Amino acid sequence: MARVAAAQLAAGTDVAVNLAACRRMIDSAADAEADLVVLPEFCNHLSWYADRDHARRMACSLGDSFLSAIAGRAARRRIHVKIGVTLARPDGRTTGTGLLFGPDGTLLGQSDKQILMGAENDHLDPGERDSPVIDTALGRIGMYACMEGVINEVTRSLAVRGAQLLLNSLNSFATDEASLHIPVRAAENKVWVVAANKVGPLLPADQLPAIAARLGVPEDRLYGAGESQIVAPDGTPVAIAPESGEALIVADIDIARADDKRRPDGTDVIAARRPELYAPLRHAPRGRRARPGEQARIAAVTQPRAECVAELASCGADLIVLPELASIPVREITAALGDSTAHAVTTVRDGNAHHGLLISRDGIVARQPQLHPTARHPWLTEPGSRLEIVELPWGRVALVVGDDALFPETFRLAVVQDADVAAVCCTPVEDWELRLGLAERSAENRLNVVAAGSTADGRLAGGIYALSPDFTLWTAWNGPFTGVISHPEVTPVAPGEATVRALIRPAQAANRCVSRGTDLVDGRPRPALDAMTVS
Repeated sequence: MARVAAAQLAAGTDVAVNLAACRRMIDSAADAEADLVVLPEFCNHLSWYADRDHARRMACSLGDSFLSAIAGRAARRRIHVKIGVTLARPDGRTTGTGLLFGPDGTLLGQSDKQILMGAENDHLDPGERDSPVIDTALGRIGMYACMEGVINEVTRSLAVRGAQLLLNSLNSFATDEASLHIPVRAAENKVWVVAANKVGPLLPADQLPAIAARLGVPEDRLYGAGESQIVAPDGTPVAIAPESGEALIVADIDIARADDKRRPDGTDVIAARRPELYAPLRHAPRGRRARPGEQARIAAVTQPRAECVAELASCGADLIVLPELASIPVREITAALGDSTAHAVTTVRDGNAHHGLLISRDGIVARQPQLHPTARHPWLTEPGSRLEIVELPWGRVALVVGDDALFPETFRLAVVQDADVAAVCCTPVEDWELRLGLAERSAENRLNVVAAGSTADGRLAGGIYALSPDFTLWTAWNGPFTGVISHPEVTPVAPGEATVRALIRPAQAANRCVSRGTDLVDGRPRPALDAMTVS
């Protein structure tokens, strides 16, 4: 067992005040008998600079007074400390860097941020190497920062290389960090996550009113969103801080729990990956080439009953998704579609393969074999070799079959081929799969997701995860800015419902820029992908 802590604090332009806050939180963690404390990102100086020269002048250097004070406090209080700062490198680069100090003050590891957010691209240089997995007395630790947790590659690479405990330092106003992006990285990788976010203004206090007016948002939406948390390998927060105010949270955790990667059916979600299939993810960024899809279409998920399919088709649904291995023959589905232009999706066993089917009134339009093995289907010994995209008149659709829905790599393969919608036929068995997993697949890829599954007692499960046109601060919002960075609009299946329908927005899949200079898809980090795609 280990006792870990996350400290949320405010950091402004006064370096001495910032250092005092860091020391104070290290002391608080040590007083709570924590073995490790995680501090936020950019603890040395507010992440707001006049130019690159200013950013470099305010950056730390290894061994300077700021970092020596942090190392000294770690040694004095006998505690591991992870802190995020800007770092002036001897080669002229200025990086956003996570540093891990041991309980004797030794620098155990450093991790340069590989994915920069917005104006960070103007002032900082991205990391050129993958984040290391650091062997410590507590266990195998990986570090990442803020935007690196909004897409999956950095944390996935760390987990694949054996990290048990991931430490995330944030500098974020986004409310969906705490509700989605932080806990999903624990759940999808079955690791522990300790995340520390900022509070207080993230921009200079004297300029905040003018900046908020220019952006058209309330001033408090430009504050750190807090809600620092410690998350278990099933995605459950075991401790969470308030939305505002300096705070420390502490929890006792069994780090070795992260060594068990098995689902309830026995499938090891790391061993079941197929790195050889992920090679397309390493291709150079190319921008979206396919034309945008339609602005809005009606999607639905339904129980496998012909009358449900017929009703949805007659009411104008464009895409109807059924659970995997639905107990309804293809001929009944085609008949139920009548003379509509709707398409239905389900799956069938085909010998030793598991195929997703896209069905129109004329029959089967496309097949997609399941790509990953699963203990749920021991007969599945002939997995597919690639993910295909089907172009329909209103958008580009990927079929995600069964437990392929567990793997973030599946959806990445879809989006690098300019998919607008993922139709998912699955059988969710863990709470995180629908609540966090599919929501994140939509968010991190800018992909509409329509998912149908069945519970153990045969009830419909799933939901519709639709892209919103209200996307970060860099789009014009229809309503008040809520602090959300990329969370989709979710229409879940409520207990007992036989069908659910909602609008999806294929055209919104073309908008991938989460901030100026930060593309969710083309910004995939090359160093992390190198580790993810090695067999």
